Formats: sequence, C-alpha cells, structure tokens
Amino acid sequence: MSARVFPQALAAVPDGLADKVVIVTGGGRGLGRALAEGFAAAGAHVVITGRDAATLAETVAALTARGGSALGVPADVARAADVEALCATVRDAYGRIDVLVNNAGINPWYKPAQDTSLDEWQAVIDTNLTGVFLACREAGRVMLAQGAGAIVNVTSVAGRVALAKTTAYCAAKGGVELMTRQLALEWARKGVRVNAVAPGYFETDLTQGLRANPALAERVTGRTPMGRFGHPSELVGACLFLASPAASYITGASLAVDGGWTAA
Repeated sequence: MSARVFPQALAAVPDGLADKVVIVTGGGRGLGRALAEGFAAAGAHVVITGRDAATLAETVAALTARGGSALGVPADVARAADVEALCATVRDAYGRIDVLVNNAGINPWYKPAQDTSLDEWQAVIDTNLTGVFLACREAGRVMLAQGAGAIVNVTSVAGRVALAKTTAYCAAKGGVELMTRQLALEWARKGVRVNAVAPGYFETDLTQGLRANPALAERVTGRTPMGRFGHPSELVGACLFLASPAASYITGASLAVDGGWTAA
C-alpha cells in the first residue's frame, strides 16, 4: 500500500457514529482496514471479520493502540454458519448491530469467460454475492428487530460497467448493486437503510500486482479521469456518511468513488 495519505478524506467525521456497533467484513486489510480505522476514529465499536485470524488480531491491536474499540471475529462470509455465529457473537457482546459494511470480496482470476471453470465462478459468487446476502440477512434480522440500522455494501465499478476477463466478479458486483436496491425497498419502512459505495481502482494488496506492471498501471490511470489510483482513506468518508444520521433520508443509493471512471 502506498505511504501517501489524504488527511482531507478523514477530516470531517459525521456526527452520530459514537458508540454505534459496526461490523466490517474483510476488515483486516486493504479497504476494509481503512474503513475499520475510520469508524473507530468516529467513536464506534468496530467488529472486524475475515478468514485470517492473525491478520484480524494485528488490526485489532493497531486500532486499540490508538484508543479505538475493536473486536476481531474470524469468519468466512461464504459460510452461512460462520455468518450466523458472527452476528450472534456481536449481538451477545453489544446487545445490538447498528451498522454492517459488506466489504469482503475476492477476485483472484483474470481470464476470459470461456476459460473460467465452474469452481472459479462459484468461488467468486459464493464470497462476493452470496456472502453479502448472508451478512445482510443475519445482521438485517437484528436490525429489523431493533427497528433501526444501516447497511453499506461495497460493490465496484465492475457492478456498473463491464471489465474484461472478470465475468464472475462483474456478475457478483452487479448482483450486489441490485440487491442493495431491493433490500432498501423491502426494509425502508422498518428503519433499516441499505446503500452501496462503488469504488474504482484503489491502492490495496489486491491491486499490488497490477500496479507493479507499468503497462497495466498506465492502462488504469489513463482510463481514470483523475489519473491515479485511489488511496484507501478516500473511501472512508463515503461509507461513514452513508452509515451516519447525516444520510437518514438516503436508501437504495449507490455512490461511485472511482476517480470519475464511470463518468467517462
């Protein structure tokens, strides 16, 4: 990850997030870690989850060292039992779930559709689409029972426009975009808001190989109107806003945070 920082992206923290209980899936690294840091800085009790217990522990230690309230719960969002246990753990520990940020996702293969195996397709769908559904369902049950809550789904420009050699990823992210609107419609009168952020290309471990290849990196930055990759801190403000009371009349929306990629 780049050492560059964008303090302006974190300067204005919305009111109303202090003491809220926030789950961030895939919160141990990359965009998820940046989001966990942002919510912790806003005074929330942050629960991060992921498949790597050691990564979660390191992130929790970093958050608490800065005075944040953090808990790590290992879980695979593609497994219903894991998600059920996660939400039960959070509910039992804090008595409620106020915010869910569905950030966990994978995109390990870059190949044409005709060369994509069913197992490769299914692995991406299981995590990036079914995993979001499972987390929304289980956290949503808690939120509906308490009559309040906010869900922010992290989708992608790939859920809005086609990207080459990422058939399963595009299908999954497009599905999450529509799932966001469907759940927003279904839960709007029950106190639960459901929105999404659609990031473009960011400086994370998932794009490290891409950024290390000058030709591929130039292809991305040349296609991005702002001419660069985003820094993880630049996604934080959008998620905090959508999760906060400042967005109390916003549901079913998807906010592009892509340097202008989908505007071009």
